[in-house]
Amino acid sequence: MRLSILMLSALLALAACAAPPPSQPQLGSDGKPLPRVYRIRSGETSEIRFRMLDSVNALREAAGQPSVSLDPALTAAAATHSRDMSVQKRPWHFGSDGSSPIDRIRRVGYSGNLVGETISETYETELETLAAWMDEEGTRRVILSPEARKMGFAWLQEPGGKIWWTMILGN
Repeated sequence: MRLSILMLSALLALAACAAPPPSQPQLGSDGKPLPRVYRIRSGETSEIRFRMLDSVNALREAAGQPSVSLDPALTAAAATHSRDMSVQKRPWHFGSDGSSPIDRIRRVGYSGNLVGETISETYETELETLAAWMDEEGTRRVILSPEARKMGFAWLQEPGGKIWWTMILGN
């Protein structure tokens, strides 16, 4: 009897440790799943950057455009702007000091020309952000520009999860 009680207790304890059934996503008023916060862990910078580069180049190849390569100066300018947008609490192309994308790439020593800059304020992944950029004519034109040869890509994630993404393309 004692053995049966011990076995039943052990079984109940194990059952309590089992993973809960998957929950259904919460839906918004439009019937679509509500966004979930995408958390970027430390150490994922290179992985995210190269995933974006590979995705951009796949889109460019499909459009018949040459590939781009990551540029450290453009990435530094993108990182500066992501931080600055977070400080300003608004996604726009001008820095808090009035700087333009051209000013920012010159400050970091980039000697090529600016092709364009894409920005976003979101809780979504880099690939969801890229998909949203491709849905907009202006940002799609920048990403697929035949003049682009270099890319900078960076972000800043706030403690609450909001991500400020910046991509800069140059030649």
